[in-house]
Amino acid sequence: MRKRTTHGLESELEQVLTNSYKAGMISYIATHPGAFKEAIQLAISDKQPYSWRAAWLLWSIMEVNDTRIKEYIKDIIGMIANRNDDHQRELLKILQQLEINEEYEGILFNLCATVWEKIKKKPSVRLTAFKMMVKIAKNHPDLSREIIFLTQDQYMDSLSPAAKKSICKMIKEFH
Repeated sequence: MRKRTTHGLESELEQVLTNSYKAGMISYIATHPGAFKEAIQLAISDKQPYSWRAAWLLWSIMEVNDTRIKEYIKDIIGMIANRNDDHQRELLKILQQLEINEEYEGILFNLCATVWEKIKKKPSVRLTAFKMMVKIAKNHPDLSREIIFLTQDQYMDSLSPAAKKSICKMIKEFH
């Protein structure tokens, strides 16, 4: 039986996302062919708490360059700016697993730079955004100066020593 929520009736997938452990969620997706596409639709919507959980689940079960998600790259990029930190992080993690077309790389790089520069955001989302910028910059060496600029103390001071060390490792090739 479906549970009524403030959004209307809760779908089976929504129930699974809020009432199951990770193994149960993965099992549900594996045994319900339409659930993967529904998870994508939830991940790119703003129907919390389901949306960030769906994005988290997709990242956990997707393949590198998953063709089932590639057609949604533009939609995912378009949603990131207006989502909460946890949802942004999970959407960026999905994008990290995909090959991004050059037409979207600039938009995504700028979006990630904006996330990175907001030092009040959760360190985990900032670090994920930085990783995406580094991935893009590897394809575009002209962005290396921008990467170096974005590692000034004002951006790094709010991070843990472990996060700083991780960033220093990532940027070694840009020096």
